[in-house]
This record gives sequence, structure tokens and C-alpha cells, in this order.
Amino acid sequence: MDDNPYLSQLHKDRQRTQPTKHGPILALITALFACRVLGQALVAFLGVTWLPAMEHWHSGLVPYPTLLIVQLLMLILMIKIAGEIWRGAGFFAELRPHWAEFLIKFSAAYVGIMVLRYILTMIEHPEMRWFGPTIPIFFHFVLAGFVYVLGRYHQAASPA
Repeated sequence: MDDNPYLSQLHKDRQRTQPTKHGPILALITALFACRVLGQALVAFLGVTWLPAMEHWHSGLVPYPTLLIVQLLMLILMIKIAGEIWRGAGFFAELRPHWAEFLIKFSAAYVGIMVLRYILTMIEHPEMRWFGPTIPIFFHFVLAGFVYVLGRYHQAASPA
């Protein structure tokens, strides 16, 4: 094929040769996030009373219609990423070891920011302790988990 060792190694790095656990884990995290989006929509549009009230789901930082659009776009992307990695085919399934460190560090920073957000929320609103209206914060941990698992997937391609 090609005698260039760099291109040959690049091609090998981008191939996935065996199934991994990352696809199913990413799919599970995506399903958790989908449940959050659905739960909030049920409360917002249908007034479902057996789920927590809207103020538990929504911090109010972004208007809910805008938030819902962003969440749906995120879900579409998450489904695509999880599906391609699970199948081992597609753009997101190509192993990119150079993505690994960034994704893992980004997920750690994301978690750190959410821990800080939780602490500041508890200081400012002690009536919300411990598990009051913290659904948005909790699901940011879920999203950080998605980024972390994606980073670990790409880390598997890194040289030892």
C-alpha cells in the first residue's frame, strides 16, 4: 500500500481492532442524560406532578426553550458518538490518541467546577442542602463522565 511508516502508523492508530466496553458505557450515560431531558420536558410541558418541580430541574441560567434545544443537540451528538464507538465504525470511532489527554483533563476540570458550583450553591442557599434542587449539577457530573469515558477510549490507542 503505502511505504510511508508515518502514514502506516497513523492508519493503524485510527483503526479499532477489537470491541471495547466504552460504547456500552457511553450509551448508558447517554440514556441517563436522555431521561433527565425527558423528565424535565414532562414537568415543563405536561405538568407531571410525580417528578420533581421545575425549579429542581432548571437553574434558570438559560431560558428553558433554549436549554431544551441545546440538550437535544447534545443528545443527538452523544447518540452518534456512542453508536459509532459501540459499532467500531465512523468518524468518532477512529482512535485519536492525541485527543485523550485533553478530554480526560477537560472532564476533571468540569467535575472540579461542578464541585465548586455545588459548594457555592450550598453556601448561598443552605435550605437546599444536601439533595435539594441539584439535578442540574448532578447531570453535569454525568456529562463529565461521558467526556472522561470518551477520553479513555482514545487513550487506549496511546503508546504504552
